[in-house]
Amino acid sequence: MEIERQYVDSHGQSEVAFAFSYILGFDLLPRLKAIARQKLSLAASTDAAQYPNLEPILTRSINWELIRQQYDEIIKYTTALKLGTAEPEAILRRFTRGGAAHPTYKALTELGKAIKTIFLCRYLHEESLRREIHEGLNVVENWNSANNFIFYGERGEFATNRVADQELAVLSLHLLQVCLVYVNTLFIQEVLTEPAWRDRMTVDDWRGLTPLIYHHVNPYGRIELDMGRRLLLAA
Repeated sequence: MEIERQYVDSHGQSEVAFAFSYILGFDLLPRLKAIARQKLSLAASTDAAQYPNLEPILTRSINWELIRQQYDEIIKYTTALKLGTAEPEAILRRFTRGGAAHPTYKALTELGKAIKTIFLCRYLHEESLRREIHEGLNVVENWNSANNFIFYGERGEFATNRVADQELAVLSLHLLQVCLVYVNTLFIQEVLTEPAWRDRMTVDDWRGLTPLIYHHVNPYGRIELDMGRRLLLAA
């Protein structure tokens, strides 16, 4: 899959994430809840005089020299992420181990500040971008709500530390997801074959059509009670 954009909420973004996404070639597009508390980084310390009206939200300039010094290391770790030769958790543990911040981690943070500043300027300037992020994230949240509905046992949490059991639970969840989407697609197709329903669809209806619906599903099964029958139990 060629990823072009990644929509996340406020907790799904960080300066390091902005840096890695930029190098990997896709846009990290968060919907920031605390947008009023965000800061813009300066390209150079002398640039502050050019933006007197932005002084309350401006911070120090980017340390471009540190990024140049650590460029090869940044590419090395990013390549490891792309090829899957190292897990993100393992890389972050190496960066934060030992107390003092790793120089490559510091360089990624500086690069991330630059990319995030560009994003914030676009986010504030372009209403179309804000709408795109909001709509894209709503799709993700809808998918997550469907997952919570399906994976209701143990409050949607893994009840074991065994990797094999966790993998089985996730594979089962994926199977249920696929079945839900497939059956709903068949239902929707059957309804829309009728001209009376198809002709009522507007452009917005077609755009909002999705098989990610689950309110018609009973996750606990169905019990049919027939008061005219009795169990054949011996006396």
